[in-house]
Amino acid sequence: MQTKLYPDSGVELTPFTARRYDRLLDVASLGIYKDFIRKVIYEMKIQPHDQILDLGCGTGRNANLMIKYLNDKGGITGMDISEHMERQFRTRFKNDGQVQYIRQRIDLPFQLEKNYDKVFISFVIHGFPQEIRGTVIQNAYNHLKHGGLFHILDYAEFDIHQMPLFYRFVFEKIECPYAFDFIKRNWKEILNHYGFDSFTEQLYLRKYIRLLSAQRDR
Repeated sequence: MQTKLYPDSGVELTPFTARRYDRLLDVASLGIYKDFIRKVIYEMKIQPHDQILDLGCGTGRNANLMIKYLNDKGGITGMDISEHMERQFRTRFKNDGQVQYIRQRIDLPFQLEKNYDKVFISFVIHGFPQEIRGTVIQNAYNHLKHGGLFHILDYAEFDIHQMPLFYRFVFEKIECPYAFDFIKRNWKEILNHYGFDSFTEQLYLRKYIRLLSAQRDR
């Protein structure tokens, strides 16, 4: 495992967790995640020809749902840093030429040879310090076509002190310190600063989870 750059973050997983990530996610969500993520992917309105960049792609579980909406002109590029995630991703798509994997930190600047119609990031960006989140956003912006969409599936903005006691207890127990900062910020305003506009959002799970979509407008 790579040395953590952010010791307080939960983004970089232990080898044990990475190898069992999908199974642990299903157990932790009491089986809800399967139907939830299908609904999220559907609401991304993927077009058959889309080229999609999946930042922090993990095992490829989400990409496996996205690929069902694509024709032979569409494609997905998954990007992650975990060797254990990479192994699972490559196994899942070993016979699929429309899907590729790049081992690369998404929190450091990078430059790919193509731009994409959609960039997707799921429950990753909240786990970075704010200045590093800016790097992730800039990477997304740099790799979107003009008019392309940046989809962020993560926590919505909310006051943790207004949460029901049980939900607050779970959030405080499972989340890293950076998540508490994430939920306080105005993400439409932040994204607009980086050149995004035309926002839409879908809220889930008592409005604590959000799919925030923003268009590259310049």
